[in-house]
Amino acid sequence: MENRRNPRINKSGPQGGGRPNQRRYEEERPPSEEMVFGIQSVLETLRSGQQIDKLFMEKELSHPEIQQLAFQNRVTIQRVPTEKLNRLTRKNHQGVICFTAVVQYVKLSNVIAEVNEEGETPFILLLDRITDVRNFGAIARTAECAGVQVIVIPGRGNAAINSEAMKTSSGALNHIAVCREYDLADTIRYLQKSGIKVVACTEKSYRDVFTTDLTGPIAVIMGSEENGITPELLALVDGHVKIPLLGNVGSLNVSVATGVVLYEVVRQRSLPAVQ
Repeated sequence: MENRRNPRINKSGPQGGGRPNQRRYEEERPPSEEMVFGIQSVLETLRSGQQIDKLFMEKELSHPEIQQLAFQNRVTIQRVPTEKLNRLTRKNHQGVICFTAVVQYVKLSNVIAEVNEEGETPFILLLDRITDVRNFGAIARTAECAGVQVIVIPGRGNAAINSEAMKTSSGALNHIAVCREYDLADTIRYLQKSGIKVVACTEKSYRDVFTTDLTGPIAVIMGSEENGITPELLALVDGHVKIPLLGNVGSLNVSVATGVVLYEVVRQRSLPAVQ
């Protein structure tokens, strides 16, 4: 029997424009159909309001109009050496390349408002610098299955949400809201002011995830496999939890760890119904 806890979010307010109500939701070389290169082509993409996942510009290049449009559309420009651009395409990129998004990003405030209107308990996943696109896709698949209402990612330092991520998610990115925030610290503060407890999963914690109360409105934050969660974010959250490791290996793959934590939330929330 199907028991879905997350409302179907109406994506009527995507960040930076885009097409309302559409639920479509590198690494050095993503599929070519996602890449736009050359000054005029990138300008037209920015003017069109189409959502952009990444925008790379040569370190020495100055183009006020691209920079202004990127700012207006809340697109972070990543300054890179020419060598990186040349690895992305051998064609004449003129010092600028962007990748269009395969999902429509939403505003976090819109998602929370709709969750509250539906009488649901907020269940949010924050990802801090998950750079492997396959891990991201696997995480999105698990999050959708667990009833997470929105995945929040940072504006930079995260995996590109491209066709490979969509494929790895088995299409789950078509069914779960994704929000891109430019400062996760501000996002955590906003969630806390909204009455949502933010819990970080880190091996540095002394609290076992299985003995910590995760039943109320909650946002779970997971960090990169290389460096974990940013210390600044760890200092802001409401609590830390860890997954007990009983073998010799010192850590779990981040997508596996995310699944363990999310389904512990599901387990705890289902206990009253079972009793």
